[in-house]
Amino acid sequence: MFKKLGAFFAEPPAAEPIQDVQKVASMYKHWRWRIFYSSFIAYVVFHLCRKNIAVALPSMGQALNLTNTQLGILGSTLYVTYGIGKFVNGVIADKSNVRTFLPTALILSAICNICFVLSALFVTPGHISFFGLPSATVLLWLLSFFWGANGWFQSCGFPPVAKSLSYWFSNSERGTKWSIWSTSHQIGVFASVALSGIVIDKFGWMAAFYVPAIICLITGVWLFNRLRDKPQSLGLPDIEKYNNEPVKEEEKDEQADVSYVQIFKKHILCNPIIWMLAISYTFVYIIRFGTEDWLVKYLVEVKNNTLPIASAKLSTLALVGSAGAIMAGVISDKLCKGNRTPVNIVFLCLLILSLFLFATNPTGKPIFEVLDYVYAAMIGVFTAGPQMLIGGLCAVESSSKRVASASIGFTGIFGYVGAALSASGTGFFVDKFGWNGAISFWMIATVICVVICTILLIFEKIRKRKAQA
Repeated sequence: MFKKLGAFFAEPPAAEPIQDVQKVASMYKHWRWRIFYSSFIAYVVFHLCRKNIAVALPSMGQALNLTNTQLGILGSTLYVTYGIGKFVNGVIADKSNVRTFLPTALILSAICNICFVLSALFVTPGHISFFGLPSATVLLWLLSFFWGANGWFQSCGFPPVAKSLSYWFSNSERGTKWSIWSTSHQIGVFASVALSGIVIDKFGWMAAFYVPAIICLITGVWLFNRLRDKPQSLGLPDIEKYNNEPVKEEEKDEQADVSYVQIFKKHILCNPIIWMLAISYTFVYIIRFGTEDWLVKYLVEVKNNTLPIASAKLSTLALVGSAGAIMAGVISDKLCKGNRTPVNIVFLCLLILSLFLFATNPTGKPIFEVLDYVYAAMIGVFTAGPQMLIGGLCAVESSSKRVASASIGFTGIFGYVGAALSASGTGFFVDKFGWNGAISFWMIATVICVVICTILLIFEKIRKRKAQA
């Protein structure tokens, strides 16, 4: 059984190289587009079973009588398992078949969402005890278990996509393609928030979990038909060879007889740039998930918004934020000539300003409501840029594409440590110091990230001077 399971997920061998130049060109054109849109849709749909909890928090907390701290602990379980899983599954994805690995993860994530809802149906808070424990405690543990398991399978989504983008697009085009693809995150959050808001309003908070699960199950089957692994598995040449581009120094190990462990050690474990990127990514995720997961609750409790209006404002953050990822990619390519760090610093400084304006914007007049949408959009734009660059494109460019998934997974560990801190930390600060304490928590995290990126910029300049010397 295990042998068959391993064969199902194993990376397919290289097919016989196709010699017909015209056929190679035709197949590359077809498969590059197919891989790109399939990966894009896959990651959008992944978010339906991940960000749904952000909209469900107010209704779910009230229905199950959970405190903000308990909701924060519940939310942090996904981030802990996601962070660990992103690294472990990143290493696995480097040697696995994208076609089977990614759809299976999406289907299992959907099953976890269904089990999450069933837990609340079969165990309701009350006076009944299970094994000497209050039913409310048992329910919180069950919810945390299934949400944590969901985080593990969710972590299987990004690594195979990173592998696909690295192998199907060359260095000269990867930045643009990556930035466009990265908008799938913001669109996914928008779709999840919009869908969850609608179904909760019509059918209750549980619908925010079982409706997206059904969509994910259908999409998982469709992806198995759409996706393929490396170009070589179809008999196509390496993308750099096809585009007649020079191979980067970091990619020469790909063509040499060097083991995966040696490449992993050289380009990840012993790479100081990867470490600095990973540490800064921790603080990017504190602000990213702080706003994504708690903004609806903040707007309902502090600004007295209805759930549909609060969801619409969060949707603006996600949807308009997708422009920030594209802006960051294009600006760093065109104006900074591939230097991503200055763009990260500028975006993060503007993010601090956006948070301040959003928190200090009063209520009571229509113009203030409009400004809430504007400031939420600004938060989305200036978060999406560093989120896409620091833990994604920068990590891949600072390593080898043979460990592309692992490099994403490595920075992801640190990112989801930040996400876990964001979930539990935000809940703690709200309970102890009110919502101003939570806003301050997010702003301080952003300031620390600016400091780390500044150190990284100085390090990069020193390293470049030594290389020139």
